[in-house]
Amino acid sequence: MFKPQISIQKLNVFYRERHVLKDITVDIPEKQITAIIGPSGCGKTTLLKSLNRLTDLVDGIKVSGNVVVDGVNIFGNGTDVMEIRKKMGLIAQTPNPLPMSIYDNIAYGPRIHGVKDEKKLNQIVEHCLQAASLWNEVKERLNEPASKLSVGQQQRLCLARALAVQPECLLCDEPTSALDPVSAQHIETQLLALKKDYTIVFVTHVLRQARRLADYVIFLYLGELIEHGPAETVFTQPSNPRTRAYIEGMFG
Repeated sequence: MFKPQISIQKLNVFYRERHVLKDITVDIPEKQITAIIGPSGCGKTTLLKSLNRLTDLVDGIKVSGNVVVDGVNIFGNGTDVMEIRKKMGLIAQTPNPLPMSIYDNIAYGPRIHGVKDEKKLNQIVEHCLQAASLWNEVKERLNEPASKLSVGQQQRLCLARALAVQPECLLCDEPTSALDPVSAQHIETQLLALKKDYTIVFVTHVLRQARRLADYVIFLYLGELIEHGPAETVFTQPSNPRTRAYIEGMFG
């Protein structure tokens, strides 16, 4: 048994007339890496974005059910959405550095949340860039625009920026899909190192990547939760024939 960090209970998501997620109930383990897998259009990204209410930003979305984090239903009345998003950091598929310096990209979040002391901000920036394995590459040019970084460096910068507000969870939406193999390996290595301190949930289309990284797997198909469990069990002894067919490449 594992300790759940996130408990999803009868989650349904409708986009206008389309039923995108159908009665999803699953617990996500604390301080492990959970991979959400399944063919294109099955609801993987919608499930991920439901975990910090980024679905709120989409016109025509209707959500029912609960997502419980630290005992609090994030869809409950009076929930502080900004606090939820601080707790549940998101790393997007395509790097999206802010149009400012490398330093200010990292310091931006802490400043919003009240950190004004320059010495403290310097410590946060260095610590987060170290955690993202980027410090040694940028420490002499922190005041340069983040846009001057390579795409792979920009994605690691986005990882550092997410860490700067001290989240509990990292939500990663295909974080390596836009990267070259070396940059992708950097991100994978950092995620494996970070799981000792963070609960990590990531969406991937690449089964090889899910096998490399995941401790736990959630398999979605046409908006339904087909199977979930420890990665080794799901990949070697799936209980549902649709899971086996997907893993064996019969559809995707």
